Amino acid sequence: MPIDAILILRKLKNMEEAMEELTELLKNSDQAMLQDFRNYHTAERLFQLIVDSMVDINVHIIREMKYKADEDLQSTFKILGENGVLSKDFALKLAPVVGLRNRIVHRYDSLSRPLFIKVLRQGFLDFKKYALAIEKIIH
Repeated sequence: MPIDAILILRKLKNMEEAMEELTELLKNSDQAMLQDFRNYHTAERLFQLIVDSMVDINVHIIREMKYKADEDLQSTFKILGENGVLSKDFALKLAPVVGLRNRIVHRYDSLSRPLFIKVLRQGFLDFKKYALAIEKIIH
């Protein structure tokens, strides 16, 4: 079965909407983000939605293109890098977002809130870069 462009576009739209909301939220200072639990937890949730959409896209592409898959979701980025959907370096840079998402969702470990905000700000443009790379393969 070929890649379902409609499914991918829907997931990219979900990402875009979450990124727009996150853009507004990140206009706040780090201090404001940390002092208002609503801002902080909203940032966590938007991050989760973005990463979930990315993983859904990755899994769909891997299945439809019949790429050899690993067991964990973090490796979906590496697989796309190995198969030229993403550059290898960019795929390796993105892969850890799954671990961070899991720490947020499942509360595996304590997560430094200032560190999360810092990582979120530093990696935000990578979400847009990912979306552009995915759009290229469906057009």
